[in-house]
Amino acid sequence: MITPMRVFVLLFNARTENEGIHTIQVGDGQSPASGHRNKVLMFESEDDAARYALMLEAQDFPTPTVEAFDSEEIKEFCQSADYDWEIVPTDSGLAIPPEMNVEETDWNPESEEDVAGETRSRNQESPEKPELSDSELESIRRKLEGLL
Repeated sequence: MITPMRVFVLLFNARTENEGIHTIQVGDGQSPASGHRNKVLMFESEDDAARYALMLEAQDFPTPTVEAFDSEEIKEFCQSADYDWEIVPTDSGLAIPPEMNVEETDWNPESEEDVAGETRSRNQESPEKPELSDSELESIRRKLEGLL
């Protein structure tokens, strides 16, 4: 029998009614068929998860809490919520959250009651090849920061 693996995930509003798990959004969304999928990152290393949480906080996300779970428990949650998951190996280099963030709160899935009322924040991953130059991105970033 395989021993369950302990992993670390990022939770927002941990141990509250509005607890939510951090996901990143994958898929290019360029065509209706491609759509977006949400993916939960399961970190093997608590330190890597904490570093990722600090980077999210630096991107103006609420401060996430690093929590340890059994990987099978997270996989079961992902299956019930129709999420993807990815195990992030220790020191894998996947340490930078995507730059484009979408914050969504009070999300209620229609399919599963046990995850209703969950608050989640999600990221949009950049396409494989950048479509905007660095100067264009910097200009957009300044405009968005001006809105805050």
